[in-house]
Amino acid sequence: MTWLDQLGDCVDDLRTANKLQQGGRSAEALTILDKVLARTTDPMTRAYALVQRFGALINLGRVAEFATAMTLASNAVRETSDPYLRGQMHAFAALGAHLQSALDRGVTHLVQASRALAAVPDGDSETAWGWHDLAMAYSYLGFHGHALTAIEQARQVGAAAGMASEVFAAPGIRLRNAVSLDHQGDTDGCLRVLRDIDAELTRYVATGADVRLRPSSRPVYGYALARRAALGESTETDVAALLTGGGDSVRSRDLRHLGTVCLDIAADKAGEALRKLDAVPVSQEILGPAEPARLRSICHSSAGDHQAAHAADRHAFRLAAQRIDRLRDGYLDGVAARLDAEETHRDLGRYGDETLTDPLTGLPNRRQLERYVAAMLARGERAAIGVCDLIGFTAVNARHGRHCGDLVLQRIAGVLNRVMRRGDFVARFAGDEFVVVLPGAGPTQAAEVSRRISAAAAAENWQVLVPGTPIGLAAGWSEVGTNGRTLSAALAAAASHRTPA
Repeated sequence: MTWLDQLGDCVDDLRTANKLQQGGRSAEALTILDKVLARTTDPMTRAYALVQRFGALINLGRVAEFATAMTLASNAVRETSDPYLRGQMHAFAALGAHLQSALDRGVTHLVQASRALAAVPDGDSETAWGWHDLAMAYSYLGFHGHALTAIEQARQVGAAAGMASEVFAAPGIRLRNAVSLDHQGDTDGCLRVLRDIDAELTRYVATGADVRLRPSSRPVYGYALARRAALGESTETDVAALLTGGGDSVRSRDLRHLGTVCLDIAADKAGEALRKLDAVPVSQEILGPAEPARLRSICHSSAGDHQAAHAADRHAFRLAAQRIDRLRDGYLDGVAARLDAEETHRDLGRYGDETLTDPLTGLPNRRQLERYVAAMLARGERAAIGVCDLIGFTAVNARHGRHCGDLVLQRIAGVLNRVMRRGDFVARFAGDEFVVVLPGAGPTQAAEVSRRISAAAAAENWQVLVPGTPIGLAAGWSEVGTNGRTLSAALAAAASHRTPA
């Protein structure tokens, strides 16, 4: 019996929805999943259907619906405490974060998905698909080695469940690895990987195993062979036939379009290829933002315009380098978070068993703020005190639920931490209210920090996190330690002067 067999009278509909998704027909799967959700009250069934629904929305690229779908899936999975569902949900959430260009959040979901799937006691076909989806998420976020490890785990779990290895061929993992090498200047390495993909497809066709390939794999193979042809190496396979399949996913659509661009390049139709690149924009998240620029360079090179080709290559390299920079920034943020956690742990030991940290945001809480300011005043020091609260937060909870409200509070905590100077202090005071302490600062320094807070908050993509609900910050400032003013008096004065930041 598989994991899915536990879900009672809805199991047939759920199996149908799964097959449709695996066949690239996510819109049809979504209709069935909505019908299941309309008629079932079983917690496990609802959790499974909501997770699969989240995956269907990701396949269809309906980004505006991600936040609500993830909230519903996350809340339902939390009620079941099932490791498979938790792993599958986090794998989809990592893909969703990637499509929203939220790399740090995506990496967090990758780690959570891997840990959850590793905790599944008895793997079956559903668990194998969970590892497959995690492998896809690793690949899209640029972790190609981890992606290969996860897809091998999918094959092993699937083999134990009687599934053919070709089902988990996952050529997209190696394709993204190949184009990533090309974007970084290693075209020879790219071609080696593309030749391996071509040889694998030839072997499947020769043994008849190609009939077991997932429909969504066909345009991936087609693009790999078309990309190889654009780089000057021909293939005997009917590439155009492969590109016509793949279903209704955003990935298949973009691969079909870029595949025809590559075939035009191979046929010495550089002008037509450039027109197609200009006419139809593609998602930056399928093969990386550098891929259209790299294809543009190959077009110009084949047409003999080497100056334009060089310029396009430089642009492609810069776009590829930005992804690496984001990974480095995420690594630094992770180290900083670990050091902050260690410092908080030392504070907890110093003050006994009293809780000094807000569990949601990881910031110091009101008690720690009071102790910090009391110690500062005892040393005869002064500081600027800022009180910040959220504009629109009540509407977030009412429209999107408390889970999204928590995400907004966590995001604001991150914004405040990023813009503070070395030695500044940030605490969550209560609800949606935060307090910042700038030791030794006066009105001029406080105004500068306030401007940084305003700019950072305005730069956040709140539309993606809580669609249709604008978020703002109101801030007021005062001073403590001057004229004998206490913390409570400074907070009251700052709160009374709050204006939109």
